[in-house]
Amino acid sequence: MDGFAGKVAVITGGAHGIGKAIADAFRREMADVYVIDSTPGDWFTGDIGDKETLERFAEYVISSAGHVDYLINNAPPMMKGIDECSYEDFSRALAVGVTAPFYLTKLLLPHFAPGASVINISSSRDRMSQPQTESYTAAKGGISALTHGLAISLAGKMRVNSISPGWIDTTGSEISGADALQQPVGRVGKPEDIAELVLFLCSEKAGFITGENICVDGGMTKQMIYHEEHGWEYLNHASE
Repeated sequence: MDGFAGKVAVITGGAHGIGKAIADAFRREMADVYVIDSTPGDWFTGDIGDKETLERFAEYVISSAGHVDYLINNAPPMMKGIDECSYEDFSRALAVGVTAPFYLTKLLLPHFAPGASVINISSSRDRMSQPQTESYTAAKGGISALTHGLAISLAGKMRVNSISPGWIDTTGSEISGADALQQPVGRVGKPEDIAELVLFLCSEKAGFITGENICVDGGMTKQMIYHEEHGWEYLNHASE
């Protein structure tokens, strides 16, 4: 993909999983990559749920690079449900999943280059849930809504889009059987599936796309499920 050499990409949670795949993809395209992650390593180490840490990271990026072309808000919030999630846990999830992307965008706003893009990593859980996942689901729903809010406020300055991954295996395992076959595409997703879409959305080829959320889940959220169809069976455990 053309046009990334010498560009500056900032990625939160870029040391593992999807974030690392995104960082590696930008590096492959010869971009300068700045990562913040809570895991110690050869990147900026810190907690994006902390206001002062975000301010120090933004200052570090601007003092080092001078400008930003792409901001990828990827760092995931914790997943806890209503039975176990405390007030503090829920507030923490929103701080990492919604407040940090908003505030980092705000901190970097004066330094975005022409043609800049912000990509927020949401989740297919922004539109569907499993039990006991409220903190994660709320944060991912929040960042999806934040995306179109920022896209309108920042129109003419940059494009803002979000991606909602479905099941993405970050372990490098070979997942087969029902776990793979239940996906309409016949496999579980890979981090690279998300990374390649990030590159596209940041490129000039996506110049007419902003405020959009793209669900990358192998078709799972489009699959209608009925009892005794395609091997599915409803078991009412509540009546047992």
